[in-house]
Amino acid sequence: MGVTIKDVAKAAGVSVATVSRALNGHQNVAEGVRTRVLEAAAELRYSPHHAARSLSSRRTQTVGVVLPDLHGEFFSELMRGIDQVARTRGLHVLVSSYHGNPVEQGAALRAMRGRVDGLLLLSPYVHDADFLSQNVDASLPLVLMNSAGPVERMSIGIDNYGGARDMVRHLVDAGHRRIAFLCGPDDNDDARERLRGYRDGLAAADAGLEPWELPGRFDEDSGHQAGQALLAMDDRPDAVFAANDTMAIGCVYALGRGGVRTPDDIAVVGFDDIPLARYVHPALTTMRVDIAELGARALRVLLDSDAGSDTTPGRTRGLQPALVVRDSCGAARAHGPRPPG
Repeated sequence: MGVTIKDVAKAAGVSVATVSRALNGHQNVAEGVRTRVLEAAAELRYSPHHAARSLSSRRTQTVGVVLPDLHGEFFSELMRGIDQVARTRGLHVLVSSYHGNPVEQGAALRAMRGRVDGLLLLSPYVHDADFLSQNVDASLPLVLMNSAGPVERMSIGIDNYGGARDMVRHLVDAGHRRIAFLCGPDDNDDARERLRGYRDGLAAADAGLEPWELPGRFDEDSGHQAGQALLAMDDRPDAVFAANDTMAIGCVYALGRGGVRTPDDIAVVGFDDIPLARYVHPALTTMRVDIAELGARALRVLLDSDAGSDTTPGRTRGLQPALVVRDSCGAARAHGPRPPG
């Protein structure tokens, strides 16, 4: 038997009616009581079951999408691709995010139960098979986006490793030797693969190039902070490869405010080719990822998985990034001292 509303009421020490009001957001519940109910529901992994609304058809005509965040051009482009396919198939989309918090993600996934016919998930936590089994019904069709999860689940992703190696090769061919890498979050699959591609790309250049790595979080602020850190250095790289465009744009802005010109003094390149990348000054050299197509393809795989198409569980399909050369990369100037470390 699954966890019921009575179990939550007992754990929280309140009535079933109070649990119902608290979970449905009614105002006539004291905040302390509401908090106690929500904590009990989370601890018991309780989620209201909404399937009764669609018992006649056994279908909700809705797909669920759970993302780390909804802010930023990457996620808006991803949702644009998902929405385009959903509309052509006559489906609704139910979207939730978890702001990088695994507890919130679990709650978001459990809240999808009975509400959706299938699920698209982008998460760094799916390496743990128990996490999925505890929060997603095994019978619910699921496609992972950019998340290498358990072998029984289908995954659609980006060849981040190959794309990063290609960008390093481009910078080396342009004459850059002191190439810094602005990393993404440690728990992000994309960031890890792009860092691995950067390191292997330097090693493959066979020119004695050494890694020069700066911390980042995939947002404008961390790119800006990296730029400020570079301004404070006596010896600077002649190129910065940011793990995404958002950080690259923040870095260019900080350098410019400090009197360092891009690309004349330091070349800056990114990854993703978000729409803004072509409109900043200088226009950003980057690895183009068709982000909308990533979302669209993931939903098509989810919807067609019962139609005999090639959707072998555990197979990761990779979208190949393409180098887009704009004004921000430049050619290297005279080489200075080697990077620290």
